[in-house]
Amino acid sequence: MTEAPPLGMAAPVNQLRILAQTNRWVAIDKPAGFQAHSPEDPRHRVSPRRNCVVLLRAQLGRPVHLVHRLDRATSGVMLAALDPEAAKRLGALFQERTIEKSYVCVARGWMAQDEGRIDRPLKDPEPKEHLEPKEARTRYAVIARVELPYPVSKYPAARYTLARVWIETGRRHQIRRHFAGETHPLVGDSTYGVGEHNRLWREKLGVDGLLLKAHALEFRDPFTGEERRLISRWGARWDRVFRTLGVCAR
Repeated sequence: MTEAPPLGMAAPVNQLRILAQTNRWVAIDKPAGFQAHSPEDPRHRVSPRRNCVVLLRAQLGRPVHLVHRLDRATSGVMLAALDPEAAKRLGALFQERTIEKSYVCVARGWMAQDEGRIDRPLKDPEPKEHLEPKEARTRYAVIARVELPYPVSKYPAARYTLARVWIETGRRHQIRRHFAGETHPLVGDSTYGVGEHNRLWREKLGVDGLLLKAHALEFRDPFTGEERRLISRWGARWDRVFRTLGVCAR
């Protein structure tokens, strides 16, 4: 098994940071702005330089099979199998919900409860046919509530919540849609968020993009029985977020 390079050592720009690797699977630290794989709709094209499957296949010199995916705007831990049997067994962990996925995000406003659970069914945001909403459950715990001295809209200051989030189901845009439905959309969300807050972070605070990170994956390796906890590195962008908020998710 190989481990990630030291935190201070950046991976080459044409390679993805490998967090851990065995002879059956590999975990990468997906950068924000990279597509997990080629879009299913052939009308949309993705540069090979920003396609994680293409980059990883070239990097490892062998086929890879994603067992889950992250939105293009989301950074963090993503797991891929190195053979079809591994893909089947790892995929079963997600289907059986025996793998824990934890995220960190910045949401608009102060969430009232220190911890809670959002249990609200969601439809596919781009359905190919009229399907019923599917169960969707998200848990969260507030890390900090912060007020920044910047007027936004009718408010004299901007308030934000830094939260840790766990998803019990894997619907598309689940965290983003659940938080937006609670009137706490994520900062940097161009689809479900608030433009004024996104511009504040981009233009005044120097932080662009969606503030949502897939921070950790925890599971029992189906091949060795070993308990694994794979953690994404924060990087300069999130370090800036923590400095701005005056807190740290560590």
